[in-house]
Amino acid sequence: MIALGKTQQLKIHREMPQGFYLIEEGGDEEVLLPQRFISDDMEIGDLIDVFVYCDSNDRDMASTEIPLLEVDEFAYLKVTNVNEIGAFCNWGTSKELLIPFRNQSRPLKEGYYYIVHMFLDEVSDRLVGSTKLKNFLEHESDGTLEMGQEVDLLVYGSIDIGYKVIINNTFAGLVYKNESHINLQIGQRTKGYLKPIREDGKIDVSLTPIGHKSIEGNEQVVMDKLVAAGGMLPFSDKSDPEKIRKYFGFSKKLFKKVIGGLYKKKLIKIEKESIHKI
Repeated sequence: MIALGKTQQLKIHREMPQGFYLIEEGGDEEVLLPQRFISDDMEIGDLIDVFVYCDSNDRDMASTEIPLLEVDEFAYLKVTNVNEIGAFCNWGTSKELLIPFRNQSRPLKEGYYYIVHMFLDEVSDRLVGSTKLKNFLEHESDGTLEMGQEVDLLVYGSIDIGYKVIINNTFAGLVYKNESHINLQIGQRTKGYLKPIREDGKIDVSLTPIGHKSIEGNEQVVMDKLVAAGGMLPFSDKSDPEKIRKYFGFSKKLFKKVIGGLYKKKLIKIEKESIHKI
């Protein structure tokens, strides 16, 4: 079955004045690829990657445009117009994405960016957007997540203690500000690493690898800075946490683990107010 809101590989089945009609291999359901998306190297029988969505007349249509998000995904989109039925966002296709007023967590303004979830509305059978994100996120681990796992993050909010992130387009998580070596912005995408899942199922995320891998990676950071500084740095496990974060880009807790590992490997010696390369 041809899936609405998804990029998929379809076969060029037949040609008509308005464009190519595409089908799934082994299927008979057709969708039109309009002339404006057809390139000279396309031929009957070719398999091509297309995105399928509804045109302005609510007809299913294929496109070679690359959308900013697909069905059941999240993205940071700009509102280009607001009228009596809702707000419209640019999502990388010829037709803008509608966010009806009922799907807005607060009134959206033209020219501003918002985190948007796109889904297939069961009543209208149309792709629509929503900024009411809570109901589209899993707020507890479902048992498929593991400590140390690398994940994709999208920042969708900020509170006093941390940055609210969407994990792998599915889960809600938190990056603590006192453990982050950078200031994250809403709409920013980055990689993260899962911390141990909390007893209540909530998910915390680190921006640096967890455990042994983290120490190894950051050991090189410290050694590189030691070499660049001539073999001595005025930092120790007694140093100010903010100074450590500003200079090395990670927390004091991690810094202490790193220099402890380097000390055990006999690569540095630790003095009261400094570390030295051996």
